[in-house]
Amino acid sequence: MILETTIIVIYTIAILLIFMYALAQLNLLFNYLSSKKANKDCETFDFSNADEIPLVTIQLPVFNEMYVMERLLDNIALIDYPKDKLEIQVLDDSTDETVNTTREQIERLKSTGLDIVHITRTDRSGFKAGALKEGLKIAKGEYIAIFDADFLPQKNWLKRTILYFKDPQIGVVQTRWGHINRNYSLLTKIQAFALDAHFTLEQVGRNSKGHFINFNGTAGVWRKECIIDAGNWEGDTLTEDLDLSYRAQLKNWKFKYLEDVETPAELPVVISAARSQQFRWNKGGAENFRKMFSRVIKSKNISAKTKVHGLLHLLNSTMFLNVFIVAVLSIPMLYIKNEYEHLRFYFYFMSFFVMSTVIFFVCYWFMYKEIYGGGFKKFFSYIAMFFTFFSIAMGFSLHNSIAVLEGHAGKRSEFIRTPKFNISTLKDSWKGNKYLKKKLSPHVILEGILMLYFAFGLYSAFVVGDQGGDFGLFPFHLMLFIGFGYVFFKSITSKV
Repeated sequence: MILETTIIVIYTIAILLIFMYALAQLNLLFNYLSSKKANKDCETFDFSNADEIPLVTIQLPVFNEMYVMERLLDNIALIDYPKDKLEIQVLDDSTDETVNTTREQIERLKSTGLDIVHITRTDRSGFKAGALKEGLKIAKGEYIAIFDADFLPQKNWLKRTILYFKDPQIGVVQTRWGHINRNYSLLTKIQAFALDAHFTLEQVGRNSKGHFINFNGTAGVWRKECIIDAGNWEGDTLTEDLDLSYRAQLKNWKFKYLEDVETPAELPVVISAARSQQFRWNKGGAENFRKMFSRVIKSKNISAKTKVHGLLHLLNSTMFLNVFIVAVLSIPMLYIKNEYEHLRFYFYFMSFFVMSTVIFFVCYWFMYKEIYGGGFKKFFSYIAMFFTFFSIAMGFSLHNSIAVLEGHAGKRSEFIRTPKFNISTLKDSWKGNKYLKKKLSPHVILEGILMLYFAFGLYSAFVVGDQGGDFGLFPFHLMLFIGFGYVFFKSITSKV
């Protein structure tokens, strides 16, 4: 009974942690809905007065971006802002031929009167954080706008964001990400669904009540003074944006999130690229929890509720580990349930925690409705998308759990950037992209084994107990089977 007890205890803890996280999401939903009724007026710069237009530096941290570099620079050159108040820094850590083609394009843009500089490093220490820090040393602007290579801000982007810095307490203005290739494939639809939840429910829900949010690494603006005051960029985690965000807010800088300003970008279209991005984000989240946990707890400047939301925010990625634990132990739990009659009450009680899924379903519906609109037809489309998203997210749970465990354990790894493709329509092809990994992740084999494991879970529903089976976990195991099967087969077939 020792093994069974251990399984029950670990399973219970993981389910309770998921339920706590679900309750936090529900609270964010209430915050989100109440923010829609709030008066959003605030003091802003008057851009009709030339003296109030501040000097801005746009930083473009890039590394080997053959497929999107020209598009990026052409788009940034169209930004509508007084040329005498705008500087563009191309922070180029590239190690391939793009260094030369980028230099040539920058020279052409300079000839149009644009203040644009090409900054290269031979030492990539600190990776993206190191490049941003290097550029900051010589940046002319009071405010620093940052865009990754796959982002395409609209012409009026600066005029819609910079004006909020009239409030001297605001350190960051962050905008919502859009997705130029949202409908390219099931993979891009799922990524867009997850990111939309973050950029509506979570960012607005936290920001509207003064809880900590994060600069998302791109499509936002920093006050230069805020960066310096918070300790500048540091490269000791894989998510330097989350790290600096928390250090700034612990110093009482305010962040402003603009849901109505959308900055289009490209989603990874190949699963290997999505895996790389997911690994970095999830490991970085765990690394930042290790780094920031005690600082958040000990801070005397923030409320208890903000601390709770902050810690759960930092533990976002760790939810994948809890999901993975619940998934793997659910099959032994199925057999335990039907073997030990005296545990019936425990299982009846635990069935209540299916409410976690119901809460996520409700929360994400409001997000989906905000972006796609409501109505019965949209609701049925949402149901299909929600369960597809949940299945594939669970299929990534092994991969992301390994990232989380490495982050909590303090295992260091290099910053692996996400390959860009310059793909927006079904006619575009990703095949032949020179930056894609040629080797399969060793985790793929385990994902294939887990697919078979959850197939066994489906079979078990028919044979456990003496009452003709137990189908309570059948939908859960079906989603896990589909999720791990999708990730496994996509990873194998999407090789170049």
